[in-house]
Amino acid sequence: MPIDPYILALLGTVGIAALLPARGTGADIAGGASTAAVSLLFFLYGARLSTREALDGLKHWRLHVTVLACTFIAFPLLGLAAKGLVPYVLTPALFSGFLFLTLVPSTIQSSIAFTSMARGNVPAAICAGSFSSLAGIVITPLLAAALLGNSGGGFSADSVMKIVLQLLVPFLAGQFLRKWVGGFIARNKKVLGFVDRGSILLVVYTAFSEGMVQGIWHQVTPLRLLALLGVEAVLLAAMLSLSWYGSKRLGFARGDRIAIQFAGSKKSLAAGLPMASVLFGAQASLAVLPLMLFHQMQLMVCAVIAKRRSRDIEDAEDFVTEPSRAEETRTVAGTATRSG
Repeated sequence: MPIDPYILALLGTVGIAALLPARGTGADIAGGASTAAVSLLFFLYGARLSTREALDGLKHWRLHVTVLACTFIAFPLLGLAAKGLVPYVLTPALFSGFLFLTLVPSTIQSSIAFTSMARGNVPAAICAGSFSSLAGIVITPLLAAALLGNSGGGFSADSVMKIVLQLLVPFLAGQFLRKWVGGFIARNKKVLGFVDRGSILLVVYTAFSEGMVQGIWHQVTPLRLLALLGVEAVLLAAMLSLSWYGSKRLGFARGDRIAIQFAGSKKSLAAGLPMASVLFGAQASLAVLPLMLFHQMQLMVCAVIAKRRSRDIEDAEDFVTEPSRAEETRTVAGTATRSG
């Protein structure tokens, strides 16, 4: 079972925020730095995305539409169905975070890694994750505004302006400047990866500091957290089953089905955390908690599934190879007999 080291870093950041939350001037400085970090993240997202690769991926449009339907239709519908669990299983605040989790775009890195491990269609997973991330910049805030209402900032002019200035404008700037900065970003991919993750840690620290100052953690008990984990386990199982058997009914080949399952059942922590900081403001700490838990859960479960898918293919290859060898042996034996 893989434990993502970055999850440990996130939990450590939460612990620091609990012990040493930013207050007063420090909170203002952290808030300003967090806003700048979010803008930088989406600028880098835009600068990394190859427009040509995205256009080439349109050739496999049925697969991408299926992944988008899983990510932005099936997931949100299951999230809305969980409203019946309030207040008996989930508190209103945890439900808002859970519903936001279902609106976040898919991942890119882990979808590719698990698709490769399971010996699926890796190019399709790359394009599907990229399309989902690109669409999520627009779709996720719109769905959050429509479904979360006031708990997610609503459709106020201020929230729309924040989304445009902090998410969309930096992303478009990155796309526009990609011709000049793309090479530098590619050459310094490892260093900029630390910038990405460090920026997200800053966002998490700021959000959880605000939660601590406002006493928001008194709303969450260990029993509520266990209930949240149970609900998320059901959500993940439902989406893994739907993406796998649904794609089979749609006639996709096995390699494509593997890509659809892993891209269609994932939620991106890297995209979701900065979006939550923009959409939820001071309530972002509880809003991102379900996403952080789901992220680790999906890594653990999908690692097991990917290994199983790989073994299934190896067993099938052995099944095909062994009869062929047996037939070859019988042919040689028969030839020897006739010669004798």
